[in-house]
Amino acid sequence: MTDNAGADSTSGADSSAGADSSAGADSPAEHPRDVVGVGPHGKPWPDDPRLDPQLLEAGDRRNVQDEFRYWRIEAIVEELDRRRFGYHVAIENWGHDFNIGTVVRNANAFGAAAVHIVGRRRWNRRGAMVTDRYCHVLHHPDFDSLARWSGEAGLALVGIDNLDGSVPLESAPLPAHCVLLFGQEGPGLSERARTACAEVRSITMYGSTRSINAGVASGIAMHAWLTQHAPGVSPPTPR
Repeated sequence: MTDNAGADSTSGADSSAGADSSAGADSPAEHPRDVVGVGPHGKPWPDDPRLDPQLLEAGDRRNVQDEFRYWRIEAIVEELDRRRFGYHVAIENWGHDFNIGTVVRNANAFGAAAVHIVGRRRWNRRGAMVTDRYCHVLHHPDFDSLARWSGEAGLALVGIDNLDGSVPLESAPLPAHCVLLFGQEGPGLSERARTACAEVRSITMYGSTRSINAGVASGIAMHAWLTQHAPGVSPPTPR
């Protein structure tokens, strides 16, 4: 699968990229009370092509699972590709929504096959905390492009929005092979997206607010898919 995330960066450098650099820029001296990750690897170094000599030399301060310590980014992506699940995530980007970074970070955490950005190519990466390096982030210039792609891939479009007539997320299983689609902050799903979705699911609110932001909603919806379809993930016990 083509990963075109590199073409989608916002203007200016990613302020969080330095914390995840392969050179291990964050030294123990810079974090005297809360050292993140691991320091330099003792010699002799393991004979493993997945490992990055720079990280072995300087230490690995990245926000990655322990099993991936000292691994090259390409090796991590290759391993994650073996583990990704049968659902995708898409978010509309008509107004340069800052929540997109959170959606990408959640997609990485919850094993989505890919993230699809619909609308503007450029998006704010700050909230992604450089997790987009480990995801497949694809761009669609308009919603019709995403609809064609999902149809050819045999994936149902499932909108996540608190619209009239939507089905509560917890009331019925999500499709095993689908694209979970989120609208931008404020207006939610566009009219074109609403009509193209096979179904629209809502997240039940129990307080005074009628909605939550797209970044939070994406994490809830992805985890709901996992509890229904991921091996070894048990759904909550009914009361």
